[in-house]
Amino acid sequence: MSQFFQIHPDNPQVRLIKRAAELIREGAVVIYPTDSAYALGCHLGDRKALDRIMQLRAVDKHHNFTLMCRDLSELGTYAKVDNSTFRLLKANTPGAYTFVLPGTSEVPKRLLHEKRKSIGLRIPDNRIALAILEELNEPLLTSTLILAGETEPLNDPYDIRDRLEHQVDLIIDGGYCGLEPTTVVDLRDGAPVILREGAGSVAALGL
Repeated sequence: MSQFFQIHPDNPQVRLIKRAAELIREGAVVIYPTDSAYALGCHLGDRKALDRIMQLRAVDKHHNFTLMCRDLSELGTYAKVDNSTFRLLKANTPGAYTFVLPGTSEVPKRLLHEKRKSIGLRIPDNRIALAILEELNEPLLTSTLILAGETEPLNDPYDIRDRLEHQVDLIIDGGYCGLEPTTVVDLRDGAPVILREGAGSVAALGL
């Protein structure tokens, strides 16, 4: 049965943030709030935890996974970013966007898109998520909490607990955080291409 943490959205309790990070390092699959919707997360290099997320989402190796990063400096470690792309990222992060970019050698090969060697990256505008990332001192492998056979993300922490308490290790109740997933922006070829319109404003990207 999973643990259930109630963490204040504006002033996250340090003790609970530290414990959440410990659990992630130990191989936990966690559900946590972001600036768009609740998400599944696990340690970047944990193959077993990734397999569990893939099973919950019913996705295969062709799925574009996302690395949740705490800032642009960390994002730049895992993605190849030129000057024009950097300016676009700087203007729109943190925020409810996932940017698909060519991955660097720091990204585990299993996470890269099979043909294009790309990875989704984002910087959340959510204090709980950012506090966990700061405590981890590395990105969190993440995917929107949309279960197999469903089209909308789960949003009610108590409903999430009722449905998933035996399938994940930690559920973080951070209050309401929206129903829309992120806007997904493909930057692999330079000019932004919208792959999915979601919580992030398309107009803010100049499109």
